[in-house]
Amino acid sequence: MKTNTYDLIIVGGGILGTFHAYHALKKGLTVLQLEKDNFPVGSTVRNFGQVVPSGMAGEWFDYGVRGLEIYQSIQQDMDISIRNNGSIYIASDADEVQVIHELSAHYQTKGYKHALWSKAQILAKYPAMSADYVQEAIVFDQELSAEPETMIHQLHIYMQAKFGKYTLKYDTTVIACEDANEKAHLTTSSLEVFEGAKIIICNGYEFKILYRSLFDDSGLEISKLQMMRTKPLHQLQLPGNILTGLTIRRYESFEEYCPSFGSIPVPEHYNELRKYGIHILFKQATDGSIIVGDSHEYAAGNRLDDLGFAVDTYVNELMIAEANRIIPMKQDWIASSWPGFYAQHKDHILEVDVSPRIHVRTGIGGKGMTASAGYAERNIEHLF
Repeated sequence: MKTNTYDLIIVGGGILGTFHAYHALKKGLTVLQLEKDNFPVGSTVRNFGQVVPSGMAGEWFDYGVRGLEIYQSIQQDMDISIRNNGSIYIASDADEVQVIHELSAHYQTKGYKHALWSKAQILAKYPAMSADYVQEAIVFDQELSAEPETMIHQLHIYMQAKFGKYTLKYDTTVIACEDANEKAHLTTSSLEVFEGAKIIICNGYEFKILYRSLFDDSGLEISKLQMMRTKPLHQLQLPGNILTGLTIRRYESFEEYCPSFGSIPVPEHYNELRKYGIHILFKQATDGSIIVGDSHEYAAGNRLDDLGFAVDTYVNELMIAEANRIIPMKQDWIASSWPGFYAQHKDHILEVDVSPRIHVRTGIGGKGMTASAGYAERNIEHLF
């Protein structure tokens, strides 16, 4: 059997593992990254591609802000699909307006650039939006968007070209991982053996393959999301990350920093939507298609199958109906729909040190696209 030795081995080819590899390479380390499929197919590619620190709180906001810098730095070297189109949260009633003003007050203390827009300003930029829905908005021009199905592939290509100490292997499933003789040892399903000074496991709920009992006791939760993509709609121009009233009533920055968040009443028409964890986001891709969603249903990490793998037509119908309150959205415009399954944790991420050389860092949930770059930088500094 062939044995290879690296400073760091990453298990998982998604955004969290890839940015751990990136920051280790920036430190001059030799890095092996292993992905079980022939390209990443998990939550890294099943999302909106929105980089929105404005929706996060505490250290995760800081990781997100740092992530903006990291993404833009890489984009200057190579096109990885990053676009600086900004984010807008649209308030649809007086209570949501109150909350965005409170968030504005918080971000003034943080020095995080933003603007409050009037109804007229919003409709001038987005004339297709319903004047009945739109009231005011908070806007973050510095925030970014990406093409989720493209970005991770381009990032891997970029890293392979830039770093001579980087080895990336797709179609490589890890079946065992142990710490012995002052090295971490990893075995693949092809019976290849690799050694590393450290191993970081960033493979979502798939880490149950390696540490089943640890997985069962980890507190990981699986969130099933449903998203839709329209056919190209060049008659609609929706630049940026568009987040709406239900998002204002959901994201942690509003909950953490807005005093009235917990006391505002829930309009009756939101009740059925909230039962399925629905909030409405729009992100227009470069081909003119629009990603619309999403919903959230939950199960314990070891009960993924309870969520089912089907797309629920009723949930999609609810999302289309709510989206249609905001912009014109016809059922026959929908070209595709898919579920995503995100591993998440009550502590925002699962951090377990299996041994001095083997580290589980997974379950970043919906924060991955925004916060992985900044979080991984801090974690690599901590571990090395």
